[in-house]
Amino acid sequence: MRDFPSCFGENGVQVADFSSSNSSNKTAQNLVSCVYQCRIRGRSCSITVSWSKNLMGQGLSVGIDDNTSQCLCKVDVKPWLFSKKKGSKTLEANYSKIDIYWDLSSAKFGSGPEPSEGFYVGVVSNRQMILLLGDMRKEAFKKTGATLVPSNAVLIGKREHIFGKKIFGTKAQFCDNGQLHDLRIECDTSNANDPCLTIRIDTKTVMQVKRLQWKFRGAQVIQLMESIMTLRYMLIIHKGCPVPDTPWDGLCCMHTKFSISKEPILSM
Repeated sequence: MRDFPSCFGENGVQVADFSSSNSSNKTAQNLVSCVYQCRIRGRSCSITVSWSKNLMGQGLSVGIDDNTSQCLCKVDVKPWLFSKKKGSKTLEANYSKIDIYWDLSSAKFGSGPEPSEGFYVGVVSNRQMILLLGDMRKEAFKKTGATLVPSNAVLIGKREHIFGKKIFGTKAQFCDNGQLHDLRIECDTSNANDPCLTIRIDTKTVMQVKRLQWKFRGAQVIQLMESIMTLRYMLIIHKGCPVPDTPWDGLCCMHTKFSISKEPILSM
């Protein structure tokens, strides 16, 4: 399927790219990717950290791209290697040595592919911690020997690709230092004559689309306390209508237009 062009840009967040559990894709997996903007030796770059989960187990990948989106280096921890749960890899990008460390030996996972606690993933260059994820900060600095410096890494985008039947839930932050919101997307196809898509933020219904067989693409502007956003949705529906037990694909995107507080806008 084709994404909305603006959904994964500087001020855009692809909230959910989801498919029905009846999809014929044999390699179906849940995937969460977070993109961070940072600087390595004075050069702007982006670091993409992806967590995956499929029948073979958990997976992790860390990739670094330059400002033209060209991949400089990447490390993959495949599901069948995930049992090691800790390790490091030395890469080279722009004539700079980059060390990637991870420790997932105590990680706790929920229903999704991302760990919730008991882990760290660190990216180190020139003995400086460029990016550090997880709650085991003390262990990360001890293992890497990196110096504690103010991090310049900024989360600019998050993409979640999930497989399920009706409901998708996650947490999202729509601006810098903004509140963490509960986000819920529901697609009810129990009534074949009136399928419905509902989006809720903090239990409040902010968007409801009925008669999806005629309104399978659309947009709506909503306002939260800290920002104004455009919600876009698109469904790729087989046989023309989302009916029970029929495979379908969908894309929901939230694009922050501007921040009321005039602070720099961040993605989820």
